Order: sequence, then C-alpha cells, then structure tokens
Amino acid sequence: MTKRAESKYKINRRLGVNLWGRAKSPVAKREYGPGQHGQRRKQKPTDFGVQLMAKQKLKGYYGNIGEKQFRKYYEEAVRRKGDTSENLIELLERRLDAVVYRMKLAMTPFAARQFINHGHITVNGQRVNIPSYLVRDDDVIEVKEKSKQLVAVLDAAQSGERDVPEYIEVDHRQMKGRFLRAPKLSDVPYPVQMEPNLVVEFYSR
Repeated sequence: MTKRAESKYKINRRLGVNLWGRAKSPVAKREYGPGQHGQRRKQKPTDFGVQLMAKQKLKGYYGNIGEKQFRKYYEEAVRRKGDTSENLIELLERRLDAVVYRMKLAMTPFAARQFINHGHITVNGQRVNIPSYLVRDDDVIEVKEKSKQLVAVLDAAQSGERDVPEYIEVDHRQMKGRFLRAPKLSDVPYPVQMEPNLVVEFYSR
C-alpha cells in the first residue's frame, strides 16, 4: 500500500465513516479508529468536537486539504453574497481536482490531484497543473490526447462506484466534459452526510 493510500484509509478510520463510499474502505471491516487505543469506548462529543469533526470530514473528502487553504475557502465564502455554507460547498466543488473526480476521470480525489499535477488535464484547451484551480461555469475540461488511453483513466471512467452529478456533463468516449453550473449542497453526491453549517460555526466562534 502506498503512503498516500495508507494516509487516505487512516482518514476513514479516524473519522469512522467511509468518506468516498469505496468498497475497499477499512471502515467496512473495522468501525473503530486506528492505533492501539482505537477500540476505546467513545465519549459523547462536545459542540466543539462535533464542529471539528464536520470540518475534518469536509477537508478529508476533498483530498485532505491543508488548514491554511481550507480557511481561505471559508473566508471567501463569508465574503460572497448568500448562504456561507452553500458558498463554501460551491468553492470546493469548483476545484479542478474535484471536477476531474466528479467527471470520473480519476478513482479518488487524491488520484485526481496527482493526475492534474502531472499535466494530463486541460481547461478550455490550456494545460492546467494546479489542482486548486477554480473552474468557472461552462469551462471545458479534457484529458490531454496522449493521456486518454491511460489505464487509470479508462478504469475510472468505467467504474460503477458512482455517477456523474447533474451540474457536470461528460463524454467518456472523448474524455471531455463541461462544468455547467454551481451546485447546491443538495446537488452534491456525498456518500456520507456533510454539514458545512457546522464548519461555519467552527470558524465563526
């Protein structure tokens, strides 16, 4: 198991949920946390603990985003008009690595990030190797011609683990898609319940 995959599965074990809905998740076999103290009886969490857990789940789902960057998303969500929690979800879903994952061009957010870093993705015909790049409405995302027959891409496109959401359209024959619109929280196909309102409460303490 690679170091990145091991870290990914530890996130699942620590949070006690199957964040990405994958059959390989160790939570399916061991619902307790990692380490020698993982099976200790859990105490009822405080309000702070509940808010912290909501933040860790959301950060973890998008490839374990760093705290500094995640807080910037929150600050931008506050600055924008409208509901802060909905704004936060929109910003996270506009990340290029999230869009590539939603298009089923990568099996996990971690794989999507690596795929972009290696220069396999273009946005409106221009190569973009920044996973945190924010996609705009009607932007066209495509796998570079030389990368369209990579086994990892073909396997992801054919996977039945998840569906492409309605706010994104994709043609897997051309390995090309379009980001149609900003999603609402209810539009996003999370395998587990996400509570961005608790994340907002955490940062606004």
